[in-house]
Parts: sequence; structure tokens; C-alpha cells
Amino acid sequence: MLYFSTNKKSEKVNFREATIKGQAPDKGLYFPDVIPSLSKNFLDSIKTLTKAEIAFEVIHPYVGDCIEDDELYKICEHTVNFDFPLIPVSDNISALELFHGPTLAFKDVGARFMSRCLGHFSKDNSKKITVLVATSGDTGSAVANGFLGVEGVEVVILYPSGKVSKIQELQLTTLGQNIRALEVQGTFDDCQRMVKQAFTDKDLNNKLFLTSANSINVARWLPQQFYYFYALRQWPHKKPPVISVPSGNFGNICAGLMAAASGLPVKHFVAACNSNDVFTRYLQTAEFKNMEAVATISNAMDVGNPSNFVRILEIFAHQYEKIKGLISSYSIEDAETAATITRVFKQHKYILDPHGAVGYRCLEKYLEEHSSEKGFFLETAHPIKFSDVVEKAIGHPLHIPPAMHHLMELKKLSTVIKPEYDELKDFLMSTMSY
Repeated sequence: MLYFSTNKKSEKVNFREATIKGQAPDKGLYFPDVIPSLSKNFLDSIKTLTKAEIAFEVIHPYVGDCIEDDELYKICEHTVNFDFPLIPVSDNISALELFHGPTLAFKDVGARFMSRCLGHFSKDNSKKITVLVATSGDTGSAVANGFLGVEGVEVVILYPSGKVSKIQELQLTTLGQNIRALEVQGTFDDCQRMVKQAFTDKDLNNKLFLTSANSINVARWLPQQFYYFYALRQWPHKKPPVISVPSGNFGNICAGLMAAASGLPVKHFVAACNSNDVFTRYLQTAEFKNMEAVATISNAMDVGNPSNFVRILEIFAHQYEKIKGLISSYSIEDAETAATITRVFKQHKYILDPHGAVGYRCLEKYLEEHSSEKGFFLETAHPIKFSDVVEKAIGHPLHIPPAMHHLMELKKLSTVIKPEYDELKDFLMSTMSY
């Protein structure tokens, strides 16, 4: 399998090179030459396969011979060694819970897979690999946990000051070892812009071996397909589901669309957005216009210029009508998000996090117009990660999972920088030289 740049100005590379480079030299995102077609036999037997077997079957065509089969299977086993339950919430809506991993968020899957791939590839490099990542919330904590202690890899995480939850911040700033956190006095879009600029800085790249762990990286993005297949394994209905995906940088729904293009039975996708509604407006107007990110209580989705939009275009060969035929989108403001958390708890005794609440409400909206369908939404993070919002909405304290108890006693370690690229470059040049 080879990967081309969405800007079409860089040479094609294999999975190893795409993973190590992160972003193509022409600033495009890597995309596979061919979207694999999964066999009918695989899809028919999915209920009898283990999670690791499903993951290996899905990801193997993308990796090719860049990782030996035995090693790739071990990476898959490590990546998915926790539960992905599909939980009924109402008569026609279920929740695919993706928060049973070590950092209680869906991004554990991509971060664990990528960290093991980079650890494998770094054995052949004389230089350490520096992973540079921007986060609007859960990416940072998942990447920090996934890469902690991985030999030959250093990690630098940029996050917007005051715009992630307390638990998210502690998860990405308290680990030490090979993990460093930069607290940027700006927005997630500022963090993402600075990271992208770093990858095109020749001086910096001559000195450091840089790659990214955002969903722009194929090794972070592609394994997010796994849990869509785990949902299919548990889906109790004959008709394919409608799938609602809380969407910010659009890596998660883009992975679901890849799974569907490979053969996963899906009736329809709903791109569930908060007030950052560039994709919702795109489906209404056929025109994509980025925006300044707006701060919301579903902060991990506060993205005004989603990177993975270009990959959606590639999946559908840039055909707007095909995109609109498979994807709907709704935008939910904070008041409706909070009200949804309150209502669902009262009616169904199910506790949503703010991102899951956006996914749930947008799925409701779609099903109100298509009453014969059933679907599920992605519950992308444990409610405890947004306890201030959730506890206010449901009217009582949340139970703190055992894995979170120790965090409250740890000391935050971060370096504050302005949202200016020169400050990031100075930090990297002075701190990450080997």
C-alpha cells in the first residue's frame, strides 16, 4: 500500500514513511492509494472473531509488509485490550462506549497503535523521533499515555491554556519522562497551526526527526476504524445502523467513512457538531469556509478548520452529492447540550459526557426525520473528564473511577508559551536537541 499527499505535490510513500513523516512535505495529508475491500466471509464471521483478529484484518492492507505479521498482530492485541460495549439508551438509540481504555477516551485506540508502530520503526533510526502534537483535549492525554516510556521517542504536546478540562490537563502534564507539555495562550487552532508550521520548517527538520500524533497521521487515524467493526459485532438489528459521530477535527468520522467504504454495513452517518459548524454549513451550501474556533462545553470539538475534511473529499472523489447522500450534519449549542445531558439522565438513567450529548441529540434529530431507522452514537469520553459540566446537568456528584484517583495528587508540569511559532521553535531547538 502506498500513500499520496492530498495536495498531490509530494512523492508517494509506504506506511512506514507516512507514519514517521506524519504530514507530507507539501503540507498535504497522506491518503491510501486504494481503499481496501473487506471480504464477505470476514464480515459474515465478525461475531466469532476476537477484537485483535478484527483489528489485524482491518489494518493489515494499510500496513502491508512494513511490519511483520506477527509483530502487527501483537500491536493490535495491545491496542484493543479493553472493552467497547454497545449500550442501549432508548428504544432506537444505543451508545458505543469508547472510554474504557487507560485515559478514558476513544483516542486511546489510535494513540496506542501509533506509539507501538513508531517504537517499532524507531529501532532503525540513529536519531530519536520527536512526536509533536496539538490537542483540544483527549488527544494529548491519550498520546501521553500511549507513548510514555517508549524507547527512542520524545513527545511534545501543545494544548490551549484554560480550554481543556482539569482531568484532561492533569493527564497530559503530570507524566514526565519522555513527555513534555506546552501550555499555549491561545486556541486549539493556534496549536494546530504552530504544529503544521513546524513540519514545514527546513531548519527545524534538519535538526530534529519530527512526526505528528494528531489524526493527520495515518497510524493515529486509520486504527479508529476498529471500533466501528466492534459495534457491528454487537448490533442486534437486521437493518444497518445510523451512526452519529461527535466531530471536531473529523478524524473519527473519517475513519468510520473509510470502514464503510471497505464494506462495513452503515445506513447513514451523522456528523454531530457543536457551535463550530463549518461542516454543517458545508452540507447546506456546498462551500467550505473555515472559521475562528468558538469555545464550548464540548471542548474537544472546538475546531474551526478541521484538517481531515480533505480526506473526506478523497473518500468521495470530491463529489459533493455523494458526500451529502451518506452524511447529514447538525449543530448543537451549549444550552441544548446541557439540556440533553439532563433529559437523558432523567429519562434513561444514562450519563452522557458533553461530546456524547452532542452525538445523541444530533442522532435524535436525524431519527425524528427517519422514524423507521435505529442507530448509535459514539460516547467518546468518560463523563468524569467533564465533571463540572455533567454534575451541574444531572444534579449530583459523579463517581470517580479508580484510575483517576492518583491524578489529583500529582503536580502539573507545563511550559507556558504564546501562540507564536517562534516560541515553539525556540523551545524545540533548545530542549529537544540530541
